[in-house]
Amino acid sequence: MDTRNRTAPLVDSSACLCRVDRSSAAAAARRIPLSKACVQPSLRASIHPLKPKPPSRSGDRRSRGGGQCPLLPGLPDDLAIACLIRVPRADHWKLRLVCRRWCRLLAGNYFYALRRRLGLAEQWVYAVRRDGGRDGGGRVSWHVLDPSRGATWRALPPLPEEYAAADGFGSAVLGGCHLYLLGGANPRGGGAMRRVVFYSARSNRWHRAPDMLRRRQYFGVSVICNRLYVAGGETGGGGGGLKSAEVFDPAKNRWSFVSEMAAAMVPFVSAVFGNRWYVKGLGAGQEVVSQAYSPETDTWSVVLDGMITGWRSPSCCLGGRIYAAGCKDGCRLRAYDEAAGAWAAAADSKRHRGSSQATEAAAIVALQGRLCVVRNDMSVSAVDVSAAGAGSEQRWETIAGKAHGKSFVTGLLSNLAGRGRAKSSILHCQVLEA
Repeated sequence: MDTRNRTAPLVDSSACLCRVDRSSAAAAARRIPLSKACVQPSLRASIHPLKPKPPSRSGDRRSRGGGQCPLLPGLPDDLAIACLIRVPRADHWKLRLVCRRWCRLLAGNYFYALRRRLGLAEQWVYAVRRDGGRDGGGRVSWHVLDPSRGATWRALPPLPEEYAAADGFGSAVLGGCHLYLLGGANPRGGGAMRRVVFYSARSNRWHRAPDMLRRRQYFGVSVICNRLYVAGGETGGGGGGLKSAEVFDPAKNRWSFVSEMAAAMVPFVSAVFGNRWYVKGLGAGQEVVSQAYSPETDTWSVVLDGMITGWRSPSCCLGGRIYAAGCKDGCRLRAYDEAAGAWAAAADSKRHRGSSQATEAAAIVALQGRLCVVRNDMSVSAVDVSAAGAGSEQRWETIAGKAHGKSFVTGLLSNLAGRGRAKSSILHCQVLEA
């Protein structure tokens, strides 16, 4: 039998990498102790370890010299992987059902890391919303939008039980594919929570992460250099505001405290710009407080420059610039000019949807090099702010929801009639890549 086909499994990191013949083993036995004859590779364990799997029958066949079945019959494994990584992300769940080896391939990090390195990774938009409006007591659900497969949001299975009815929790993305939900008001009472869970777009499963060091709700969240920072907020139960801040390092799988804020506050908007974390919220006396954190020096400072002035709407960074909504429906965007120290107009669709709660811009995210405005009615508009020489109206595109068919006058009449109130409100919106 041709020994070239007897290759080790590509995704089996537990397989021994020591491959010697009998003559080499006999020579090495005289110089190397028997306990060190087989050296496993020095691999760092994953921060999210998998459950140990029972030995399969395929391992017995390999031990009898039967070899391992190729990923695709008639093709080398490297060429088969080159074919499989080009399958659209929406069909990956079908690949996992083909055989165990395909399932192991998609369960490892190698498959999706290769897709990202070759520019084949796909970005989807995930929205976490509360049914029944912003002030309603409805349950929390989440939905996903695949821009390459139409303009329809798809409802996903229920969130973890602790967040199905929670409020005031934070959200962030680490590694481009892990969606974190952390803290928030405990739906069972007793103040805020320390719990942290995350969803992996690669495994399509929810996992537990280490709890935060302090209980928090209505706090600020940011990601700098793939580290998760939280600051401020409340403890719940009349405990007042918090000045403490924490950071989570996924490489160490551990939370640790950083310098405290200059003043306790409850943030309502935050953004990372120029390797600094800007936070704006309400202080202990209900006054507006603005602070900035520098991870290099581990210090907080009060900010009173032009960037903070008038900054209250959702914002997003793209191409080294920070953008924010210039109106309530997000059809007009502004960009901060560092040289002038002020906000300036960046894009305007010139077709506004009104000022109702349903059409209010809930989030601005960066998707495939463009800015996407996500509203409470689940409509999404995208604009290429880097395009030059074209009119602002030509650069806007409706990705999801109805187009600009409703005029401003129609939206105003709906508000007066009481039909402009949102049936649901978006709490968080993130982009995951896999």
